[in-house]
Amino acid sequence: MKPAYVYEALHRASSFLEESRREPKAAEWLMKHHLNVDWTDFHLSRRDPVTDDVWEAFSRDVTQHAQGVPVQHLTGYEEFYGRRFHVNEHVLIPRPETEELVDEVLGWIRRQHITALQIADIGTGSGVIAITIALEAPDVQVKAVEISPRALATAQKNAADLGASVEFIEGSLMDPLLEGETKYDVIVSNPPYIPNEEWEALDPLVRDHDPKLALVGEDDGLACYRKMAVHLPALLQSRGLAAFEIGDRQGEDVSRILRKELPLADIEVRYDINKKPRMVFCERNDV
Repeated sequence: MKPAYVYEALHRASSFLEESRREPKAAEWLMKHHLNVDWTDFHLSRRDPVTDDVWEAFSRDVTQHAQGVPVQHLTGYEEFYGRRFHVNEHVLIPRPETEELVDEVLGWIRRQHITALQIADIGTGSGVIAITIALEAPDVQVKAVEISPRALATAQKNAADLGASVEFIEGSLMDPLLEGETKYDVIVSNPPYIPNEEWEALDPLVRDHDPKLALVGEDDGLACYRKMAVHLPALLQSRGLAAFEIGDRQGEDVSRILRKELPLADIEVRYDINKKPRMVFCERNDV
């Protein structure tokens, strides 16, 4: 029997998701999506009647989420840094930790007081890092590299829809950048960093729906950092910044990898809002 009001539909869906061991709050995200309202109007609509069309679509999505489909794949988007980005099975769903990486990089850019900085985002996926930097710091020039053609197409659509000026390049990690002569003021990346042995233990919402290519960093999870670090001396400007998202147990290892290639750089492990080490910043000062 169809519930009469929004709050009744939310209560029923939240209880069902909790019984299915899913996040009950997902019911609110899905209802907001199907009502096509912002959060303020969503909260004001709780005592509104539920139409047949909304209930049918909402209940279908709730059932699919209970079965393991991520909310973002049901809605087709995720919010990142206040903007809506298209996501699908070809790209990693953006995480809040990556917003913190972007925020730290933007802070560094603003402290330079220099226009036309050259920025490179390695392994761009849906493009959230490159596009956000391009929109928040419009005087910079941004390139974004991605090995997956389908992920690259998603990033290009996001850039077009959001009006961001980003040059997208298909290729593996930093390899395409080596073909030019540009040195970069900022190189930023959220690379695959999950060790192979941890893949099967991941939450099925992640393991079965995010692309493995965007998650697993070969045997120990550090392969991409090693491959990128060897090119930093050639690609990173004097006084430039390399910034990486990491797994919360990889700070010392990634710092050691970077220090091997740039022994005089200032290298710092930074913590996220949950007090976990989730970023490594490497500021070059050797030349």
